[in-house]
This record gives sequence, structure tokens and C-alpha cells, in this order.
Amino acid sequence: MKPALHNSARTQRGFTLIEIMVVVVIIGILGAIVVPQFMSRPDQAKVTAARTDIQAIATALEMYRLDNHNYPSTQQGLEALSKRPVGTPTAKNWSPQGYLKKLPVDPWGTPYQYLSPGVKAPGYDLYSFGSDGVEGGEGHAAEIGNWDN
Repeated sequence: MKPALHNSARTQRGFTLIEIMVVVVIIGILGAIVVPQFMSRPDQAKVTAARTDIQAIATALEMYRLDNHNYPSTQQGLEALSKRPVGTPTAKNWSPQGYLKKLPVDPWGTPYQYLSPGVKAPGYDLYSFGSDGVEGGEGHAAEIGNWDN
């Protein structure tokens, strides 16, 4: 008697784009933080980590825009990525899972800044004030934003 094939018509499930992007962002963050620490360059590591965070938040903002046909307003802020926003523009198709589980803070412990519509970049400005936590500055104290990428 021939043995029966178990689930001979298995369906294969691939990875979604979001899952792949999350893995890439996690690897990038780990690489940005760990590698430069070994090279005694913590300030540069923090700048790189901030750029990686900004890219991850920008990805979440693009997913939000695809679902809701616009970016959150400045008043709705980045919180619209983790909890359903109120006010205008209305988020009619807001994802019940949200777009980010938790809003990151920059490597210096300051919340990322968001302005929509953007002044320095099309769509929105997303940035960190840098190491000094205030507008302006040079080197590691300069703003790091989505217009730099």
C-alpha cells in the first residue's frame, strides 16, 4: 500500500513587503548602533540611528497615506501612526493594527519632529534636532531630516 502524502497540495506563503521592510529596518538599526560602538564613534552611531528611525517612520507615513489618501496633519502628528487620529483630515481607512507599535524617540531622547505640509521636503518634514535638542547647530547638533536622504 502506498503511503498517503500529507498535505500534497500545500500552499506556500511568502513574506509581505512590510515584513521584509521591518527586518531590514531592524538590521539597519542594529548595525547603526552596534558597529560604530566598537569603533569608538558613538556620536556618528547616533546620527546613523536617527537616519534609520526617520526612514522607518517615513515608511509608516507612506503606508498611512496609501490607506487614507493623505498624511496626518501637523496637529494629528506622528501619534496618528500608533493610534487612530481625530480631526482633519479624517482617517477613514486607518489600519486597526496601526502603522507603528510605538513612536520612537531620537537617540538623544527627544521626540522626532513632524510638520505637514513640509517646508524642506515634499509632503512633510520629519526630523530630529540632533544632539543639542534645539533648532540649528552644526555637526552632530545639526538637524537630521527626511530631506537629507
